[in-house]
Amino acid sequence: MDLGDPVSYLVVSDGTAVVSSDGHKVGTVEHVLAVPDADVFDGVIVDLRSRPGGHRFADAEQVAGIYERGVVLTLNADAAAKLPEPAENPATMDAGPDDIVPDGLDDKLKRAWDYLSGNY
Repeated sequence: MDLGDPVSYLVVSDGTAVVSSDGHKVGTVEHVLAVPDADVFDGVIVDLRSRPGGHRFADAEQVAGIYERGVVLTLNADAAAKLPEPAENPATMDAGPDDIVPDGLDDKLKRAWDYLSGNY
């Protein structure tokens, strides 16, 4: 399968093929999870509906490469089918004066970490 050239997670489209490490198409990208302002890639939601399983979450560490026409996992097809279901982050919003105006890179990184860890 020709996946094309490597690309950034910022340009991956929903519906892009997701391929296992052993070369099998296991699904399609449902959604890329990222914090673009902090340049943090968290992973992808994979639609496995063509196979049993529905939507699954592949962590950034389980993504071997991102290409024009495919996302390659570090997992073989059997392991990809056993990826966990995506979980909702219970969000609570609390805004104070320090949260309203970012003061620099430290603030952006803290907000990105809080977003990724569900502490926002």
